[in-house]
Amino acid sequence: MRKRAFVQTLAGTWLAIVVALTGLSPAAAQNKEVVYITPGLDLPFWRYLSKGVENVVTAKGYTFQALDSRNSADTQLRNAQDAIARGVAGIVISPTDSSTAPSVLALAEKAQIPVIVADIGTNSGEYVSFIISDNYEGAKGVGEALAAAMKAKGWESGSVGLVTISQARKNGQARTSGFRDALKEAGITKEAGLQQMQSYTADETFKFTQDMVTANPDMRGLWIQTDQPAIGAMRAIKAARKDGEILLAAFDGIPDFVDLLKSGEIVASGMQQPYLMGQKSAEALFTHLEGGTPEKEILVPILIVTSENIEEVLPTVKETVFANEMQ
Repeated sequence: MRKRAFVQTLAGTWLAIVVALTGLSPAAAQNKEVVYITPGLDLPFWRYLSKGVENVVTAKGYTFQALDSRNSADTQLRNAQDAIARGVAGIVISPTDSSTAPSVLALAEKAQIPVIVADIGTNSGEYVSFIISDNYEGAKGVGEALAAAMKAKGWESGSVGLVTISQARKNGQARTSGFRDALKEAGITKEAGLQQMQSYTADETFKFTQDMVTANPDMRGLWIQTDQPAIGAMRAIKAARKDGEILLAAFDGIPDFVDLLKSGEIVASGMQQPYLMGQKSAEALFTHLEGGTPEKEILVPILIVTSENIEEVLPTVKETVFANEMQ
């Protein structure tokens, strides 16, 4: 019994020495693994953000795993429980929406595992740092670009439709607000409706767009609040034989957008920089693990990419938006 107590004391002393020498928390000293809990790796944005986290984590000599929540709050919670049970050094999470994050944060806090929130945000809970794009200003920039393009064609009396991400997400609320403010300031006041995505697929957005075009013959502009689904909207516009009659704007970016922006099929997109956001998320986590205090909120600017400036900003887009996947 005394021998066992001596071993336990020695182990505890050794752990304390490791923590003191390295500046790492007990969890980090025990398990050099970092996980990224993502809403869904089927969307390029989350895949690029994941690669940014991984880039910093592996450079620090830690192992990395991305856990796909498949847009399910239940799956997200199970992913968090599994990671916490393994005693990971830290968690980066992009919640399925802002209302589902607090349950994960509560579990991590109880286990003394630090959490970085990357994009989307949380309604409550304890976390180390929040890395977020300036969604309001980014969306406002897209609205300004779309309004200018509509005015150039004399279409300011036309209506504009919105297909949005979940408005239960704080970033979704900020995007909608910024875009609407830009249109209002430009004197474009007619809205063709707002539809919220649930599956975040091109097929879903195709149907939303089809319905809006049918119900609003005066629709001259359409904004899709994320990347891949914008392809569905473009298909619907073509199917309705409205090519050149409805201007399409988007948010975020996929490599297909480059040629679409050059051709004018998409007039503007507010591109978040997910690879950069992932890097900054991991850097904030390691600042904490190494005994520092990162900023509570780290704001990452959004690139307003248009048909006019695409060539100029393309080198930056390839790295910070597309994670160097585009040649």
